[in-house]
Amino acid sequence: MKGSVYTNRAPQPIGPYSQAIIAGGFIFISGQIPLDPATGRLVEGGFKDKVRAVMDNIKSIIEAAGGSMDDLVKVTVYLRDISRFSDFNEVYKEYFKGDPPARAVIEVSNLPKGVDLEVEAIGYIARS
Repeated sequence: MKGSVYTNRAPQPIGPYSQAIIAGGFIFISGQIPLDPATGRLVEGGFKDKVRAVMDNIKSIIEAAGGSMDDLVKVTVYLRDISRFSDFNEVYKEYFKGDPPARAVIEVSNLPKGVDLEVEAIGYIARS
């Protein structure tokens, strides 16, 4: 069984995709960029503010599906500047209380709307 997840606490998709898809207990969260869910505009401020916005959007989506950040099993991070790796990690670690998910960090030449980062995630939400 497959279903989509939408919440107004995260930015609405800017293209033909879902915020997330749940399939067989897994949740596949689409790449999130630093958009403010209330305005649909890019978040202003420093790089760490943008990381928090992205992580808050992911948190809102997984919570809308009935899970938590601790249910994430794999995260893929796209950075336009890999020298921001330690700044990213500084904020990222605040979102995980237990074992953090497996992760890949990839430097890319460009991202939608010219942003500095995009993060996608896969979680497993056990249903009883």
